[in-house]
Amino acid sequence: MPLNLAQRRAKKAARRKVALRERRKRETDGDSLLERIRRAAGTPIQQCLVQKELFETGMGILVLARGVSTTRVAMGCFLLDVYCLGIKDAMFRSLNASEFQYFTATMKATSPLVNINPSDARKLLRDLALWAGSIGLSPHRDFAAVEPLFGDVRSETSTATFRFGRDGKPLYVAGPTESPAQIRLRLKHLRERLDDDGFHYIVPAF
Repeated sequence: MPLNLAQRRAKKAARRKVALRERRKRETDGDSLLERIRRAAGTPIQQCLVQKELFETGMGILVLARGVSTTRVAMGCFLLDVYCLGIKDAMFRSLNASEFQYFTATMKATSPLVNINPSDARKLLRDLALWAGSIGLSPHRDFAAVEPLFGDVRSETSTATFRFGRDGKPLYVAGPTESPAQIRLRLKHLRERLDDDGFHYIVPAF
């Protein structure tokens, strides 16, 4: 092989490697996530779902799926604690039809998923974030990035009303993955904000 041809091929290979590294970097970059969400927010809403027993159990998910077709969707998923902690998790995923069906089927095994009007869903998220924020509990760090997937859906058009807490007060239910130290810190925070009689709690004995 002529030397100059080998050199050109080597240079092309090096450029491809650099381009691949840059693409991978962009895919894991927060700005890239925001851009993907911005693009997805302009596509039709395929489904907007919430777990039916959210306000009975206090915990559940809300799912928004958008896409130009049902074969591949951009999904925003929010884990909600409407009794106390607010928006515990938020994530964005691009899924094909079978992956999305598997995900929703898995969630249905815990509690049925039902349709919710997108404006009601956005209002639920925003109202919950405000309510939890009033007792010093911030939404998950990715919430601000993922929530814009709702795009031009207006929460102001919703007439839905939501009541958070249980029996008029926040009810903190310790999760199965929380350590005793984390539970103590959470209780300490709530006592400082609400006093002992300002909230209820259910925690394991330790």
